[in-house]
Amino acid sequence: MTGTVKTGVPEQDPGLLLRLLGRQEIAFAAVGAGNTLLGMALTVMWLYLLPGSWPSAVSVALAYCLSLGVAFVAHRTLVFRVRGHVLRDFVRFVAVNSGGLVLNMAGLQLAVDVLGCPKIPATVVVMGLVAVGSFFGHRYYSFRRSPEAAS
Repeated sequence: MTGTVKTGVPEQDPGLLLRLLGRQEIAFAAVGAGNTLLGMALTVMWLYLLPGSWPSAVSVALAYCLSLGVAFVAHRTLVFRVRGHVLRDFVRFVAVNSGGLVLNMAGLQLAVDVLGCPKIPATVVVMGLVAVGSFFGHRYYSFRRSPEAAS
């Protein structure tokens, strides 16, 4: 069944992941959790593959670039189920993810270094809030489709 919900986000065939999990928010979290694990594994892989003279941060950057591509494809096909506008969607996806990175950094800095909150609870709260914001950023910006595009 194809149509448009009130938000202007097109409804499409939900696909296997949405049928299994039932809610877009849960599918988003599942893809995010899987991609986080992938990012960790890729970081460790790069730590072992890169020459010892390279800074460890390069491993994180390379892993981030690879996992960003995987996350884009997974969110686009498994969570938001959109077609067309691939380059536009990717640029917007990178913008939302980059915004999330900045918000995580600023939020954690504020919570821990300015407000004096405990590090681990502050990290969980800040990253949780940014993840929720990212869901809406991707839903209403990265993968937004006008009602006309859904027809």
